[in-house]
Amino acid sequence: VQLQASGGGLVQAGGSLRLSCVASERTFSMESMGWFRQARGKEREFVAHIGQSGGAKWYADSVKGRFTISRDNRKNTVYLQMNSLKPEDTAVYYCSSHPGGWLIYSAARDAGMYEYWGQGTQVTVSS
Repeated sequence: VQLQASGGGLVQAGGSLRLSCVASERTFSMESMGWFRQARGKEREFVAHIGQSGGAKWYADSVKGRFTISRDNRKNTVYLQMNSLKPEDTAVYYCSSHPGGWLIYSAARDAGMYEYWGQGTQVTVSS
């Protein structure tokens, strides 16, 4: 399984970006997906999770109300729409897949629950 993330870049505070992650696996529609991020010198942290049908969604408190996760199973793609970006959102963003149904919030936040990871895409927010 390969996950290819894209859409990162440099944006001013208050701006928006949309990240995309395309999965090579044909069973994408049966997998739940997550976005994580890792800032320089910090541990990887949970950002958002979406169930296989798109109905279940979880967000980290730090991005709730600003970020939206979605998916298009016809395109094997998961998205992360990021609005009202802040300098503290600067990080490498990773998409990941869990080979099963949606996860409860506490499990969705655990990077160990995800089996495959994309290569990451850099998001830099300037003040």
